[in-house]
Amino acid sequence: MSTTLNKIKVGIAGGSGYTGGELIRLLINHPVSELIFAHSNVNSGKYISDIHQDLIGELNMKFVNKFDDNIDVLFLCLGHGNSNEFLNKHTINPKTRIIDLSQDFRLENSFVKQNSNTTRRFVYGLPELQKEKIKNAKNIANPGCFATAIQLGLFPAIKNKLINGEIHTNAITGSTGAGIKPNITSHFSWRNSNVSWYKPFTHQHLGEIYFSLNKISDKSNEINFLPVRGDFTRGIFCTSYFNSDVDLNVIKNLYTTFYKNHPFVVISENEIHLKQVINTNKCLIHIIKNKDKILITSIIDNLIKGASGQAIQNMNLMFKLNENVGLQLKSSIF
Repeated sequence: MSTTLNKIKVGIAGGSGYTGGELIRLLINHPVSELIFAHSNVNSGKYISDIHQDLIGELNMKFVNKFDDNIDVLFLCLGHGNSNEFLNKHTINPKTRIIDLSQDFRLENSFVKQNSNTTRRFVYGLPELQKEKIKNAKNIANPGCFATAIQLGLFPAIKNKLINGEIHTNAITGSTGAGIKPNITSHFSWRNSNVSWYKPFTHQHLGEIYFSLNKISDKSNEINFLPVRGDFTRGIFCTSYFNSDVDLNVIKNLYTTFYKNHPFVVISENEIHLKQVINTNKCLIHIIKNKDKILITSIIDNLIKGASGQAIQNMNLMFKLNENVGLQLKSSIF
């Protein structure tokens, strides 16, 4: 870890949603960060702990509707489509780094011009894909939650050309994945004791997934992705299966080797379940084979490794810290 004693001064734009709340919780417990402000148009002037009630007694700070330019990094938790609009309207200090949690800048060569002298170009912020680029980046596009779980489950198989034919992926997510603003499928009366699919084969995260997979292999594998709404609050349980004639032990060794320098990805010999990763920045992976079919299970907390925790992991890398600083979190499995 860096030996500097200077705190990383942090601002948040759009701090009243689920990802904003988790980001605040993690940042105020991060040993090298200092939260300067959390912006919210809707809740400006209200105490943060009145909105994010799990933070009661943790901080005495109110949401604001203006921005302090004296920060090192700005996290954008504004929702899809809003980050690009925000950066077109507000000129941020060129020295301030940006980590965007929307999907606005996740594809190749994404950028926004803030004025005639400043063009912000974004690096796709999946550390297990391009850690070195993240270390030298000024602007990060944080990956999507489904995209994170799916890609981490498939990277070694894609890179080593283990897959014959198509990939079939099913991933079930908690209600927090739909955001804090209520809609018909996130109300308790609809979600409770209920399961449904949505956007079959067309989910917006497929774009960034193919973009990443094309970076590590010249072989094209189609992914048949079926997203599912679960009747729980948080987490993603993802299963991908495909045909392969490669021995199971060889596959396990390839996965272990691929992730040996990535502390948050763990290959488990035992079957895994969702509660093992809730409230952590981990991705657990389990691999089995039946005849010629390989089943990869990959699980994450959609609000931590799928959003706010990964954003802090990126911040750590950008500021030359160990990537696990402030993210050594324990799951609650009971």
